[in-house]
Amino acid sequence: MNRLMKYLSDYKKESILAPLFKLLEAFFELLVPLVMASIIDRGINVGGAGGADTGHIWRMGLCLLALAVIGLVSSITAQFFAAKAAVGFSAKLRQALFDHIQGLDFTNIDKAGTSTMITRMTSDVNQIQSGVNLVLRLFLRSPIIVFGAMIMAFTIDVKSALVFVVAIPLLTIVVFGIMVWTMPLYKKVQANLDRVLGVTRENLTGVRVIRAFHQEEKEEERFRGHTKALADSQIFVGKISAVMNPVTYVVVNGAIIALIYIGAIQVNIGNLSQGEVVAIINYMSQILVELVKLANLIITVTKALACADRVAGVFEIQNKEWQVTGQHKTASGEKPQTSVEESPFLQFDHVSLTYAGAGAETLHDIDFVVNRGETIGVIGGTGSGKSSLVNLIPGFYPVTGGAIRLEGRDIRQMPESKLRHLVGVVPQKAVLFKGTIRSNLQWGKPDATEEEMWQAIDTAQAREVVEGRKSTSGKKSGLDAEIAQNGKNLSGGQRQRLTIARALVRKPQILILDDSASALDYATDAKLRMALKKIEGGTTTFIVSQRASSIRHADKIIVLDDGEIAGIGTHEELLEHCDVYREIYFSQYPKERLKAAREEEGGVQDGSR
Repeated sequence: MNRLMKYLSDYKKESILAPLFKLLEAFFELLVPLVMASIIDRGINVGGAGGADTGHIWRMGLCLLALAVIGLVSSITAQFFAAKAAVGFSAKLRQALFDHIQGLDFTNIDKAGTSTMITRMTSDVNQIQSGVNLVLRLFLRSPIIVFGAMIMAFTIDVKSALVFVVAIPLLTIVVFGIMVWTMPLYKKVQANLDRVLGVTRENLTGVRVIRAFHQEEKEEERFRGHTKALADSQIFVGKISAVMNPVTYVVVNGAIIALIYIGAIQVNIGNLSQGEVVAIINYMSQILVELVKLANLIITVTKALACADRVAGVFEIQNKEWQVTGQHKTASGEKPQTSVEESPFLQFDHVSLTYAGAGAETLHDIDFVVNRGETIGVIGGTGSGKSSLVNLIPGFYPVTGGAIRLEGRDIRQMPESKLRHLVGVVPQKAVLFKGTIRSNLQWGKPDATEEEMWQAIDTAQAREVVEGRKSTSGKKSGLDAEIAQNGKNLSGGQRQRLTIARALVRKPQILILDDSASALDYATDAKLRMALKKIEGGTTTFIVSQRASSIRHADKIIVLDDGEIAGIGTHEELLEHCDVYREIYFSQYPKERLKAAREEEGGVQDGSR
C-alpha cells in the first residue's frame, strides 16, 4: 500500500483535515457521558432527596444538543474531505495503472492476462478507494475514542477503569488476529474473481462459436464451477470475518457486567455516584460501538491491502531494457563493416525469438535483407511463425537473438515512438473502435485531412463502404458514419478494408498486412495489391497471407517452416527450388500441379527418345 500512497500526494490537505475533523467529533463525543453524569447527579438526584434541578437539566440538555450539532457538522465535513481524497486518489491510481499497462510490451501483457488486468483496474482499485476512505475517517477516530474512553474512565474511578485495561488488549488481539488470518484469504478471493472474469469475457466474445457448436451447457457448467469456487472462498473468509463482531460484543458486554458489579459495590460504599457509574458504562458502550466500527474497518482495510498488493504487482511488471553494445556479429563471427549509408533499408541479422515461458524457439536464425519500396510476401504453414516475424519489426516483441536493423540502426536503439511512427500495422484481427469512420482513421494520423483520408480509403478499396454508410436518420454520412464497438455493424471484409485505410493514412515507410485481406474476395484482393504498388514514397510492404495468389507477385517471398526460413525468392524461383512453397502453391492450385506433372512427364519422354 505504501508504494501507492504517492497518488495521494495531491490531496494532502484533505488527508489531514478529514482525520482532524473526526478527532474533533471524537473529542465532543467523549464529553457526552460527563454531561449525562452531571444531569443524573446534579439535576435529577439533587442532594439524594429525590428533588430535581430543572434548570440544570435544561442547561445540560442544551449542552448535549450543542455537542450533537457540532459532532454532526464535524462528521459531515470529515466525510467530505475523506471522499474527495479517496475518489481523487483512485482516479489518479487508475489512470497511472492504465498508462503503465499501455506501456507494457506484448510479452508482459500476454504474461499478466487481460482478465487479471481488468479486475485490478476496476474491482481492486474500488476496494482500495473504500479502504482509503474509511482509514481517513475512522483509523484515528476509533483508537482515540477507545483509549480516550479508558482515560476518562480512570479520571472517574481507577478501580472500575482496570476493567478497561483487561478488555482493550483482548479486543486488540481479536481484531488484529482475524486481520492477519484473513488477508491472504482475500487475495485468493480476488484471484478467483479473476478466473470468473476471464471465463465471462471468453464466453461473451466467443458466444457465436459456443452456440455454433452447441456448447452452452458445457460452458454453463464451467462458469458454475468457477462461480462456486469464488462463492466458497468468499463464504469461508466471510465466516472468519463475521466472528469479529460477536466476539467483540461478548468481550465488551462481559466488561459492562463487570463494571455494573464493581460500580454497584462502589456506589454502596459511597466511593462513586450513580451518575459516575452510568458515565463509566457509557464509556464502555462507546468502546463497543467504536470497536464494531473498527472491526468493519479492519475487514475493509484487509481487502484493500490485498488488492493494493495486486495492483502494486502490476506496477512491478517492467519491460526489459534492450541492451545493445556495439555491432552484432554475423554467423561467421566477424563484425560487419557496412556503414549506415551503405546498409540495406531493413535487415534481419540472424534473428531468433523465444516467447516468455516457451520451451523452444518460435523463430530461429532468420536472416534476410529488404530494400526500400520492395513488396515482401511471407507465407508458411499454420504455426510457422509468420505473425511472429512481422511483429518483431515494430518491436512488439523483443528479439532474443541477433538484431533487426533499419537503415543500419538497430531498432532497439530507436525511440519506440519514432519506430512505431515509421511502421503501419494491420493486424490479423480487424479492430475498430466505437465512434465514426473519421475518428477511426485519425488513429493513424490525428491531423489527417479529408483528402488524405479519401486517398487511403481508395487505396484500401473501401470507398463503397464509406459512401454506403448511413446515419440513424437514413441520410448518408460518409466519414462521419457511426461505427459500433469493435465494428459490429460492419462485415468482416468492410472492417479489414477500413483497418488497412487506417494504416495507410499514416503514410508509413513500412506497411505490414498480417493476413489482413483474408475476408476479401480475390478480385478486391487483387485491386488492393495493385493499388499498394502505386503508393508514392516507396513504401516497403510486408504481406502475410495463406493465399499464394496474394503474394505470388511480390518482389521477394519468404517461406517459413517451423520457425525457420525454408526459402527466399520470387514465385518462379521458389516453385523451382523450394519444396515447401511448391507444396503450398500446388495445394491451392491442383490444376497447376497436374500441368507441371504432365510437363515433367513429357520432358522425360522426350529425353528418352
